[in-house]
Amino acid sequence: MSGYAVTVEPMSPDPLPRSALANLWRIRSYVRPYVGQMVTMVAVSALGVGATIVIPLITRAVVDGPVKRGDVRGIVLLAALALAFGAGEAGMFFVRRWVQSTVAAGLENQIRNDLYAHLQRLPLEFHDQVQTGQLVSRATSDLSTIRRFLSFGLIFLIVNVATYLTVAGLLIQLYWPLGVLVAAGAGPLAIITRRFEARFIRVSRRIQDQQGDVATIVEESAVGVRAIKSFGRRRHVARTFEVAARQLHDDSLERARVVARFWPLFDIVPNALLAAVLLVGALAVGSGALTVGGLVAFVSLTLMLIWPVGSLGWLLATGQEAATAADRLYEVLDTKPSIVDRPGAADVPDTEGHLRIEGVGFGYPGTGEPVLHDVTLDVAPGETVALVGVTGSGKTTLTALVPRLYDVTAGRITLDGRDVRDFTLSSLRRLVSTAFEDPTLFSASVRENLTLGRPDASDEQVSEALRIAQAEFAYDLPWGLDTRIGEQGLSLSGGQRQRLALARAVLGRPRVLVLDDPLSALDVHTEALVEEALRRVLAGTTALLVVHRPSTVALADRVALLQDGTITAVGTHSELMATVPAYRAVLSATADEEEVPAR
Repeated sequence: MSGYAVTVEPMSPDPLPRSALANLWRIRSYVRPYVGQMVTMVAVSALGVGATIVIPLITRAVVDGPVKRGDVRGIVLLAALALAFGAGEAGMFFVRRWVQSTVAAGLENQIRNDLYAHLQRLPLEFHDQVQTGQLVSRATSDLSTIRRFLSFGLIFLIVNVATYLTVAGLLIQLYWPLGVLVAAGAGPLAIITRRFEARFIRVSRRIQDQQGDVATIVEESAVGVRAIKSFGRRRHVARTFEVAARQLHDDSLERARVVARFWPLFDIVPNALLAAVLLVGALAVGSGALTVGGLVAFVSLTLMLIWPVGSLGWLLATGQEAATAADRLYEVLDTKPSIVDRPGAADVPDTEGHLRIEGVGFGYPGTGEPVLHDVTLDVAPGETVALVGVTGSGKTTLTALVPRLYDVTAGRITLDGRDVRDFTLSSLRRLVSTAFEDPTLFSASVRENLTLGRPDASDEQVSEALRIAQAEFAYDLPWGLDTRIGEQGLSLSGGQRQRLALARAVLGRPRVLVLDDPLSALDVHTEALVEEALRRVLAGTTALLVVHRPSTVALADRVALLQDGTITAVGTHSELMATVPAYRAVLSATADEEEVPAR
């Protein structure tokens, strides 16, 4: 498991790591638009609790007044007043729940949208290092945890603390010795809370990371189900999943044990206080220091503390999970996009498509070894240059530098004499269209996949692109271009997926076309038809064409031989065949004596 996203950092000796608390505090920027609703929730909750607190005081008045005097009318009036306060409490509960649902959904939606948008801005090198399941876990379960705490746990943590303080103050006012006794119960609660937090936070972070690991295994197994079945590795994959699931299961049980060990203590404190109140209160009534109504009110108010104190363990657990979830969330949000528009970057103007690669070097982060070094190539407007080399020579990497999927680490790439980094990313990628050897299709309609980079493409342009790519089979699908293809396009054959990806690349006749062996999955007959159609497209387009099949070299005006990360020879196919033994060796190793027409 690679990448920081799956690494569990050593925990701080503090109850919560400072970073987790700080990141949870940073969520306030998302809460700001909902401050009004959250204040309403707190106010309504406080009014509901206030109504609940008033009822024991009414009970005291009933017992010490009408009941003692036998005043039936007074009993009825006070009972009606208690009923009114009870109805008010129910109304406040309804309003709080209604407002809470709005705030919860809005918060989660806003954070998820920002996270997704940020993931789209992050470079490929980030996605190369971080497991997909970890990102999915952050966008789903972690955000749900944060939402639950902000919309429910935080509100009740505030309300319950306020309830405890208010009830303790009332008890002191009613009979100060008992009130002080109840207030002193906060001491044991603080000790229990401290110990509970210190143990819970460690296992909570491990579980959240492991959920991401399990999600990664499930996602990879679903995407790679054909390979798993074809190699008969179902049991092996199942065992891998079972190991990860068992670890998650064991840590979940450990968290349950921590909760089971400490949560009863939060129940013991208010019940112990209640027993003390009954004992000391009865003695106080016997001595005349407290009325019977006062004792009833005292007991009722003490009973009110059982829920706020008993729920404290759950609220703290929710808060701690939200803090670690926020920590994981900001691990992503704090990652700065390394490929961004330079200050003053401009949209690509009308261009001739003169592409120059000048002394380019590149190495993947963390590898230490450069993949490319001192690469120089000049591609004239409308010219097609094929890149030929053995596997691992850097052909695909070089093509990824043109649309800035990665940025060069040395030298520069220019378009009509201007560094591509001086153009905005959006305009550069509209101008440079790419088709990869391993095409990526989305679980959407054929039309949506085709127009991914050209959403404004007309039906005529779509039809032309399909014809060029020999992908007109799309019209014969059950619902034509509106047919939804499965995830990764697995409902189509490899050749069909590749032809649709090629049609997507040539749609709208881009000025610069980068093709990474887009014909490798085609049969000989279809390949010939596609090549014939591509010649007409490439005639007016600047193109870099990665070649693994020698027959595809026929599409190129010139060929560049890439060896050990640098270009060692450039010329026509005939020239290189006649003068460069290494070029002949590369072609013969992959051609199986396939005859390639000279240009």
